[in-house]
Amino acid sequence: MGGTTGQAWSWVQGEWVEGNPPIVGPLSHALWLSSVVFDGARAFQGVAPDLDLHCARAIRSALAMGLAPMVTAGEIEELCWDGIRRFGKNAELYIRPMFFAEEGFVAPDPETTRFVLSIYEDPLPPPTGFTACLSSRRRPPPSMAPTEAKAACLYPNAARALTEARKRGFQNAILLDAIGNVAEFATSNLFIVKGGVVRTPVPNGCFLNGITRQRVIALLRADGAVVEECTLTPADLLEADEVFSTGNHSKCVPVTKVEDRAFAPGPFFKRARALYWEYAFR
Repeated sequence: MGGTTGQAWSWVQGEWVEGNPPIVGPLSHALWLSSVVFDGARAFQGVAPDLDLHCARAIRSALAMGLAPMVTAGEIEELCWDGIRRFGKNAELYIRPMFFAEEGFVAPDPETTRFVLSIYEDPLPPPTGFTACLSSRRRPPPSMAPTEAKAACLYPNAARALTEARKRGFQNAILLDAIGNVAEFATSNLFIVKGGVVRTPVPNGCFLNGITRQRVIALLRADGAVVEECTLTPADLLEADEVFSTGNHSKCVPVTKVEDRAFAPGPFFKRARALYWEYAFR
C-alpha cells in the first residue's frame, strides 16, 4: 500500500495528473513537520464499498489535525468516481484522499491546507492470510498522539513494528496498548473466535475503529453471530480457535500463525469474508 508500478492518477490543483507528480518542497510544513492526513478506500469490479464513509473520515482527520478542508466529503466522493472511471472496469484500485499544510511553525497554518486525491492500481491480496507476532511497540494513548485521525505521523511506529516482526520471520505485528492489552495489527484491525463467539478489542482511543471493522461487525451480527467488543490479552490470542483481520487494503483475511501457534482459516472468518463480498456487490 502506498506505492504502485501500475497506472496512477492524482487530482492536484483542479486537474487530473498521471503518474506521481511532485506536490511538496523542502520548506513545506507537511514534509518538515508531518501535517498529513489521508484515508484509504477500495474500488474493484465497479464497486467501492463504504466510499462515502472513507471520504467523511478524511474530513474528520483533517479537522482533528488542525487543517481546514476546502472540499466536502460529498465532493471528494464525486472526484473519486470521476477518477475510478479512468481505469478499466475490472481494475482493483486504492483510493487515497489526502490533506496537508503547506505552511506553519510546529502547528500547521490551516489557511494553507492543500488537498490531493490519488487513485492507483493495487491488486487485492489473495485471502491466504498472514503470520503475526507480538511486538515490543505499543500504540500511544490519545493524550500522546493524534490517534483520532488517520495521520501519517502515526505510521512510523507501525513501520518499526513491521520491521521487527519481519526480522523474526513473521509478516505482521500485533501491537498492544499502553497497559499491555491487545490493540490491533500494525496494518489492520484484529478479531479472534473462541467457543463460537467473535471477539475484537474494544476501541479505547489508541487505534482507529476501522470502517471495514465496523462493517464486518454489523454484517456478522445481522447474520446471527455473537460479536463482543472487549478487552483482549495476548493469552487470549494464543488460546483462540480462529484469528482474522479486517482492513481496507486486504478487506477480510485469515491469520495463519500467531507466535508459535498455527491457525487454519475457520468458519467465522469464511462467513465474515463471504458476507463482506455480498455486501460489496449488493
